[in-house]
Amino acid sequence: MFPANPNQLKKMMKQMGINMEEIAAEEVIIRTRSEELVFKNPTVTKIAAKGMETFQIVGSYEVIERKPPISEEDVKLIMEQAGVSEEVARKALEEANGDLAEALLKLQE
Repeated sequence: MFPANPNQLKKMMKQMGINMEEIAAEEVIIRTRSEELVFKNPTVTKIAAKGMETFQIVGSYEVIERKPPISEEDVKLIMEQAGVSEEVARKALEEANGDLAEALLKLQE
């Protein structure tokens, strides 16, 4: 049974070689290929044990969809291959999420 007193729990964890530290974070962002998870004013705890560090994030978050960056080279390639303006090429790439083949196919329809 774990002790109910937080100080006793910390002491017991320290004896087992586990160190916990609160981090005063204002914001945590987790980026994936397709989205960002943005935690505002989260509670972040760093736990160090057996030579490894882990982080625990607690709080509400917002999901923001990420769009892949469109390079100028890709825009120029689509302009040349499809014979369209820069604006049309960029729009086709954005609609195709940066996929060159899909953008070209859309413009050739």
